[in-house]
Amino acid sequence: MSANLPGFDIPVVIGPNGATPQTPQALQTQLMNNALALSPGITQDLPLSLIEDINATQVSGLSILDQARVASVNNVSPNSVNAFILLQLSRALGLQLGSPTNTSVLVVFTGTPGYVIPAGFRISDGTNVYSILTGGVIGAGGLSLNLTAVCVAAGPFAVPPNTVTQLKTSVPNTIALSVNNPQAGIPALSSESWSSFRSRVQQAMLAACTSGPRLIKTLVGNVPGVPSNLIATQAANGGIRVIVGGGGDVFQVAYAIYSAVDNPAILQGSAVNNNRNVAVTLFDPPDTFNIVYVNSPAQALTGQVIWNTSLANFTGGGAFASLTQVDLAAYINSLMPGQAINVLELNELFAGDVAPVLPPALLNRLIFELSINGVLTPEGAGTYSVAGDIESYFQTPADGSGFSITQG
Repeated sequence: MSANLPGFDIPVVIGPNGATPQTPQALQTQLMNNALALSPGITQDLPLSLIEDINATQVSGLSILDQARVASVNNVSPNSVNAFILLQLSRALGLQLGSPTNTSVLVVFTGTPGYVIPAGFRISDGTNVYSILTGGVIGAGGLSLNLTAVCVAAGPFAVPPNTVTQLKTSVPNTIALSVNNPQAGIPALSSESWSSFRSRVQQAMLAACTSGPRLIKTLVGNVPGVPSNLIATQAANGGIRVIVGGGGDVFQVAYAIYSAVDNPAILQGSAVNNNRNVAVTLFDPPDTFNIVYVNSPAQALTGQVIWNTSLANFTGGGAFASLTQVDLAAYINSLMPGQAINVLELNELFAGDVAPVLPPALLNRLIFELSINGVLTPEGAGTYSVAGDIESYFQTPADGSGFSITQG
């Protein structure tokens, strides 16, 4: 067919109900216009003529092709596409067929701190090739966390310790990197079914949005040494301030943040004291990224609880400390950075804990005097909240010894 022949305008218009077919009239108009372009002055609608018969037949054929186009577009979902398209979708999402069932092994990378090992990084034992499943980073001590590597080929086989030592993905000359599997791998048990794979692709499409606070908290919370309640995100100057307390390898924390945001430039430092900023450089060749987050300081919290009762000659107050102190401390230690103490919750905890000894209805006085870093701090005007530093978290001994319980 000549390259100069006119084509057909087959737009892909996808509305709320998906792609829709063109009307026969629209297809016929295009067919007739193309015929006129090839043979100016041609008569196409002469009854019982060969041209009129071809015209009618071709409109029917074009309608069938257009319906096929619509069906193809509307079938692009993990639950309905054919295997080839499903694999294309999975690659865009970083998924691999068989990753839950193929032979796998835990590996540790050693090398330059801050170097990012991306998902899909290839390594080998000399015979089999493995792909890193979720990626990682070299920490401050020169080691990555344990990373799962999955064989790219199906089938069971043994993976002895200290055999996966070859790098298949290239690494810049300026980066030191090696890999090893300290323990044996897990042989494949069976092949992944297509229904399982479809389900995983669909689940991957439901992931939380990039740069969303929920995703940041989820990924940072996976870093060893970082309690999930000591992670906070705050809107700041059109960006995001990530606050992390409790420890954790700074490179692992930075990599978790890097994995959660679409643009590291949105990350903001401390609004209180720049000395709290943690600045980490990650190497993801050919690029280098500066990740900034706030190290949340701990605020020492102590409290005096003064209580009394309308019950005359009550003698059970000696048990109040053992009944209440641990729960009061657990509440304080569960608060996120920047979260204020709610005195009403402390009241409810105290009253509930002493209920086996003294019914709450008989408590006629309950006062909490709270000190932050040794400074007595009252409730905010018109509130029942005691606020601390907006980037810090409260900390008190878990055994409750930071609270004294007194009748008065």
